[in-house]
Amino acid sequence: MKQHAVYPNLFSPLDLGFTSIKNRVLMGSMHTGLEEADDGFPRLAEYFAERARGGVGMMITGGISPNMEGGFGAKLSTPEEAKDHRLVTSAVHAVDPDIKICMQILHAGPLAGTSSCVAPSAIPSRIARMVPNELDETGVQKQIDDHVQCTKMAQLAGYDGVEIIGSAGYLLSTFLVEKTNQRDDQWGGSYENRMRFPLEIMRRCRAEVGENFILIFRIAAMDMLQGGMSWDEVVLLAKEMEKAGATIISTHFTWHESTVPTIATMVPRAAFAGVTGRLRKEIKIPTITSNRINMPDVAEQVLVDGHADIVSMARPMLADAELVNKAFEGREDEINTCIACNQACLDHTFGGKSVSCLVNPRAAHETLLNYRITASPKKIAVIGAGPAGMSYATVAAQRGHHVSLFDAATEIGGQFNLAKQIPGKEEFYETLRYYKRMLEIHKVDVRLNTTVSAEQLKQDDFDHVVVATGITPRTPEIEGIDHPSVVSYIDVIRGNCEVGQRVAVMGAGGIGFDVSELIMHSGVSGALDRDVFAKEWGIDFENHPRGGVTGVKPEIAKADREVYLLQRKSSPVGRGLGKTTGWTHRISLAQRGVKMLNGLEYHKIDDQGLHISTDGMPEILEVDTVIICAGQLPKRSLFDEVTTMGMSATLVGGAFEASELDAKAAISQASYLAADI
Repeated sequence: MKQHAVYPNLFSPLDLGFTSIKNRVLMGSMHTGLEEADDGFPRLAEYFAERARGGVGMMITGGISPNMEGGFGAKLSTPEEAKDHRLVTSAVHAVDPDIKICMQILHAGPLAGTSSCVAPSAIPSRIARMVPNELDETGVQKQIDDHVQCTKMAQLAGYDGVEIIGSAGYLLSTFLVEKTNQRDDQWGGSYENRMRFPLEIMRRCRAEVGENFILIFRIAAMDMLQGGMSWDEVVLLAKEMEKAGATIISTHFTWHESTVPTIATMVPRAAFAGVTGRLRKEIKIPTITSNRINMPDVAEQVLVDGHADIVSMARPMLADAELVNKAFEGREDEINTCIACNQACLDHTFGGKSVSCLVNPRAAHETLLNYRITASPKKIAVIGAGPAGMSYATVAAQRGHHVSLFDAATEIGGQFNLAKQIPGKEEFYETLRYYKRMLEIHKVDVRLNTTVSAEQLKQDDFDHVVVATGITPRTPEIEGIDHPSVVSYIDVIRGNCEVGQRVAVMGAGGIGFDVSELIMHSGVSGALDRDVFAKEWGIDFENHPRGGVTGVKPEIAKADREVYLLQRKSSPVGRGLGKTTGWTHRISLAQRGVKMLNGLEYHKIDDQGLHISTDGMPEILEVDTVIICAGQLPKRSLFDEVTTMGMSATLVGGAFEASELDAKAAISQASYLAADI
């Protein structure tokens, strides 16, 4: 086979002996919520089929439990349940019989969240609601039997293999770590005993399905736990899994209760691939690496460096089902890049909602949201080139409408141009690059530096006007709000004003956190430098102590400022942030010395500083800068003018709802509206 000119490693097949994988790109496991939905499996089949058409070599489903006590989601243990899964495997293999699809077996153990949850010892997870039931010998054997039965049913359902997850704080991993396994029988005590349970599952599964079935074991190569697995234990487990019949070792890098971010946008690209590379040298079977590998050049470099045999790009396949084809065809500038925001994927998963993607609302909604060519093209004006406006314009133009996009600014992007300036959010540059290219491809008439009036829109005879004019920052009614020390968050982010040494940030929503991060940051962004990231979060990649973090103290480069992040509400500061990333922002600011205060009232601003009170007790924060991050108001005056003149118009994005800046809602709303016009 002829080598690909740009990505020779990425587009080379991988021989597994009894079968092969056509390229080195894996769509890793992501739970979508469709697994449990009433109409879920037909939708799930189309979701995977679209990624199959996109060129991926292998896919792994979201987690499926082997029994009722093992999870909060779908279960596979009977031939009747296997029939539903057959819809998925048949859809994928109909696209290309050479594409491999494997099912992930996920027994949540103490994280199942039900009264029937089980674990090796009755030790609750830090993040779990229940104390797990300690397994007796009969219970241990039942869990092994159920894993074997689940594997057998996956084979019956037409899967090419299964991935057995042994990481993340789920059942198998709790047997491996001493703090969660305090048994004194054959399943506990020494490490050889603690790894007996996952090894027995692998041996029994291999014996059940024969040699020509892919068995993947997902190992916590660096579990980010104080007192977690040592490197020697990781290596020993991988070697023993190889002997037990594993086809592939997939590396994972966290437990859910870890306090180290591993998949958020603040994590550098391919930050953990080197750990997989070390393990790869210890075993003969192929390895998979993962986490923050979101573009083909990054994946290719991982393979060139010898860090893995297969590269998992999970969330990137939500963002762009065509990623692999675009890379193969040299259309990298058309890739809708995953920005690792987690807002519509993991936040939805752990919130019990159906998964989608902030930058691609069609993800997991392929049967519900489609951009079909229109039979009656319209002349459409979109006012505002922020997330909502860009999304509406590109979708409408893709469908065949004649779209003009107006914005008073010198560049497209709106609030994204502020977000990209925040340390740790550099991936927003990729989204802007993508939209710029889509506007070009779909021939949108982009008019920047242009303020348009209702009269002009009427005169130009547009059939429909989309008002995506965004927001204006809300100014709180406080005595002294016009004091020289008061500045807006927009001016701070754009660098249009001086910020003093003692600062009060009024408003602890997402913008308040971003501004605090910006003004307290010093040096290179950790998202752009693996060494900086490791120091900031206390990771020792070189020596690999237990869990990669045991005994390692974070080292933070921070600005010489005193910063107060203030919130009127009495709820904990940052509670409204994303479920899977909010904690990272709170920890980051705390490590930088930001003081977070809640349940307070603002009284006035004067030369002394900001006057506040908490529980009726007055206090003066002697600050020299007050940054206003007190919410937003919708800018919709143009909409009122246009509709008054009798024109057809729609409000989208912040102009429609500005309670908090929400790109996820803006892009989704705009996409659905543009799909229907």
